[in-house]
Amino acid sequence: MEPIIRIRNVRKNYGNLEALRGIDLDIQKNEVVLIIGPSGSGKSTLLRSINRLEVINSGQIFVEGQSVTDPKVDIRHIREEAGMVFQNFNLFPHLDCLQNIILSPMTVKKVPKQEAITEAKRLLKKVGLAEKAHAYPNELSGGQRQRIAIARALAMHPKVMLFDEPTSALDPEMIKEVLDVMTDLAKEGMTMLVVSHEMGFARAAANRVIFMDEGQIVESAPPEEFFTHPKEERAKRFLENIL
Repeated sequence: MEPIIRIRNVRKNYGNLEALRGIDLDIQKNEVVLIIGPSGSGKSTLLRSINRLEVINSGQIFVEGQSVTDPKVDIRHIREEAGMVFQNFNLFPHLDCLQNIILSPMTVKKVPKQEAITEAKRLLKKVGLAEKAHAYPNELSGGQRQRIAIARALAMHPKVMLFDEPTSALDPEMIKEVLDVMTDLAKEGMTMLVVSHEMGFARAAANRVIFMDEGQIVESAPPEEFFTHPKEERAKRFLENIL
């Protein structure tokens, strides 16, 4: 089966720093892949390259068969297909939760307002925040804001969800509420690429763990195999420090 994401020999430089060094990776439909590794290993750069928030120097990336790197591609369509949830929520502070969720479907997809509102209310219920439709971001906890950010991304009906360290800015007691929503998405068959060090989520929901270091994929394995019997010495040292 054709991978939903295909990455071939991708390189990305920031001046003299080689952030990605020839990455090859396939993501299958319905697969949940967790990307872990030390700070500066290229995890977030790789994720952001998939919907061209980062422009790679060479190589190719395809989402649903469309080349992200083709200058003629409609990048808005790629970003509809590959929804992204960021570390720091990126909600509009002057809009309430409902308005945050309906904005993109109405402006990008031209969804009629009432239809967008109906879908937004369904998504608010899905993430456990039906009662917060008219609350503003500054009235919410960090965990609630991140769940609104997930609902906002889902409102575009993406084929893939990209999560860039979605719980790293949260207090420990708020992490579970976000991971529960993500685990539910995984059970529903959403294709997900997640940069995170949440090992509980990896064991509960991931099909595969990818370990990156110095801009390269060092090891790829099912979660239980990776966490109990990592093959590469660099992966073993990393796990000793975080487990």
